[in-house]
Amino acid sequence: MRLTRDKYEGRTLTAITVAAHECGHAIQHAGAERLFLLRSRLAASAVWAARIGSFLIFLAPMVGLLSRAPSPALLSVLGGFLVMGFGVVVQLVTLPVELDASFRKAMPLLEAGYLEQRQVPAARRILRAAAWTYVAASLAGLLNFWRWMTVLRR
Repeated sequence: MRLTRDKYEGRTLTAITVAAHECGHAIQHAGAERLFLLRSRLAASAVWAARIGSFLIFLAPMVGLLSRAPSPALLSVLGGFLVMGFGVVVQLVTLPVELDASFRKAMPLLEAGYLEQRQVPAARRILRAAAWTYVAASLAGLLNFWRWMTVLRR
């Protein structure tokens, strides 16, 4: 488990809550949870998908010049999907993994004695705020992907 120094050495409610969330991921990993493993595989594949997609986008104009066929558009769309669409898929799979780590794994740990009862609502708000960042990133990625797909279809 990796924590930034401020979380590892921190004594704030945020530091404790974030550390518990990361423990939630460790629990998912130890339990070989299906969605967690899928997200891990997809994230590793996303690096290669982005590289291949970038190459296809770079290659498309040259293919167009050499072949004078509509295949460059197909290469551009495929490249765009690999660069951006694969990332969107990873983000969408990440959402339930993150929510599970926060609310099904971390909160029970925190409520089991790591926090005073009066701190539990604030910890829940911290986890909810963190979850909304993943929701926002997923929506932004989806909107950006949709926008680029409309541009590439032209």
